[in-house]
Amino acid sequence: MKSHVTFSKNQRNGIFLLLLLIVVFQCVYFFVDAPYEDVQINSKAFAAFEKEIDSLRLAKLQKRQNTIKPFNPNYIDDFKGSVLGMSNEEIDRLLAFRKEKQWINSSEQFQEVTKVSDSLFMVISPYFKFPDWVSKNKNNKLLAYSNQKKQKTFAEKQDLNTASAAQLQKVNGIGKVLSERIIKFRNTFVGGFIADIQLEDVYGLSPEVIERITNEFTVKTSKAYQKINLNQTTVEELVTIPHIDYDLAYHIIEQRQLRSGYKSLNELLKVKDFPVNKIKIIQLYLQLEKNRDE
Repeated sequence: MKSHVTFSKNQRNGIFLLLLLIVVFQCVYFFVDAPYEDVQINSKAFAAFEKEIDSLRLAKLQKRQNTIKPFNPNYIDDFKGSVLGMSNEEIDRLLAFRKEKQWINSSEQFQEVTKVSDSLFMVISPYFKFPDWVSKNKNNKLLAYSNQKKQKTFAEKQDLNTASAAQLQKVNGIGKVLSERIIKFRNTFVGGFIADIQLEDVYGLSPEVIERITNEFTVKTSKAYQKINLNQTTVEELVTIPHIDYDLAYHIIEQRQLRSGYKSLNELLKVKDFPVNKIKIIQLYLQLEKNRDE
């Protein structure tokens, strides 16, 4: 064993030099930026490549053309857009347009907003189906899609906490299954919903359907509840809030200690594994007060 673990002076110097070289090369790799050349793009070749990709998308779409049914282009989502052969950029342009509460009123406007190619537009535009009032008034430039159905005031809306399944089914996109699911979920809370945004937790409700529901219904009567002080709460209290489990509760407390207390509820977004898309629902149960120790 001694012969295997005993090194001469020269051998020890060689090992030390090897380790030193490894450390030096690692430092060079991580901290020294190697010079690079600007990539030159052949615009003609790139345009030809895009055209080829577009033709392949079009050919694939034409094969399934018989399966396409008339649809309202305002409700195209990521999946529907990809099925139609739209690129991610084209779909994102449409979704951004809709996010601003604007609506597509014509086939020409669809192409203007999404910037789809003429070839793809010619294939899918015949299947666009707009509401009758849009078709009848297509020459009226002052008519906006969103103005046809004006937003109701709080007084005009029905109470979401007392709405029956039959009343909910009057909303376009709500059938027997979804209406019963909404009521069943509502009954899991003592006193019903706290706010309209809790509809996002009902499985199967798309943002468009939720928007139509909240145009007819809103929470008017809800049981009073005590909000939890984020800067004084415990893990046991946090886990009573929807979407917060024990692991997340520990992370929230740990982050609070590091920050010497939260200054804003939005600082929860920086907590490890925090469900960002549920922040508004979680904030319903929290309030912010200074820590007693401050």
